[in-house]
Amino acid sequence: MTHDFFDATAVAAVGDGRYQAVIDESWNLNPLPQGGIITALALRAMAEALDHPDQTLRTLHTAFAAQVAHGPVSIDVELLRRGRSMSHLRAEVSNLEGARGHLTTGIFGSARQGFSFTDLEPPADVPRPGDCPSFRDPTPVDDDSGFTPMPFWQHHVEGRSAVGHAPWEEYTPDRAERVMWYRFDRPPYLADGTIDPLALVVLADTMPGAVGEKVGRRERAWFAPSVDLTVHLLDPCRSPWVLAHNRARFAGDGYASADMALWDCGDDGSGRPCLVAYATQLFLFTFV
Repeated sequence: MTHDFFDATAVAAVGDGRYQAVIDESWNLNPLPQGGIITALALRAMAEALDHPDQTLRTLHTAFAAQVAHGPVSIDVELLRRGRSMSHLRAEVSNLEGARGHLTTGIFGSARQGFSFTDLEPPADVPRPGDCPSFRDPTPVDDDSGFTPMPFWQHHVEGRSAVGHAPWEEYTPDRAERVMWYRFDRPPYLADGTIDPLALVVLADTMPGAVGEKVGRRERAWFAPSVDLTVHLLDPCRSPWVLAHNRARFAGDGYASADMALWDCGDDGSGRPCLVAYATQLFLFTFV
């Protein structure tokens, strides 16, 4: 059986350090593919180039230097350092005719001796996924928000709002905070029963929602293209639903800074929370 995420992040070697892939338009937001799926392609190519199963992805940073559209892309991978316990790689994803694209640095490392703790708390009293409204639910008949479902959210990732408001709701804006339950329509499980960590990179690249919660409904539509994305991969994720706690810490000069903590809370959201990833991002604002 094939899985959409594995198909979407499949890469083919075509030369020394060069790979090719195809991004399906069903991964599009407005109007380009979601940045996390492009970053996942870079990371998949890095892992294949490194070919070191004992070293798993620990951290990554992507700079969105130029736009990447759906369709065929090339991925150029450079091995910066191959170590016994840690390796560094860099990759750029661009359209075949593009001079530049998304540049990602990935660091892979094996398990080491050290300390173990989580000094971060998940949001309290969060309802379970089944008790939260889905953004796929029909919009009210009197909705005039201009909300249009995007292919990415319709076909690949379902979002259920635990803390926050739908785009069509009238409310008094308060904190720049949003809590969502996310689930892939076809969760990308690996052979060991864990979720592919590259899928967490995709879920982390959804941070502008916290700004939307802070500013509320606006007459003039706005979008927030990514400037960069940093993700730390922590414990393995084993559950289809992932709790995403998103805060925007600052906005000014047309930019905003945000962070995201991803938690595995068990299959139905009632288990002991486990922090599986932490991410930060800078994005900019563009208005219609």
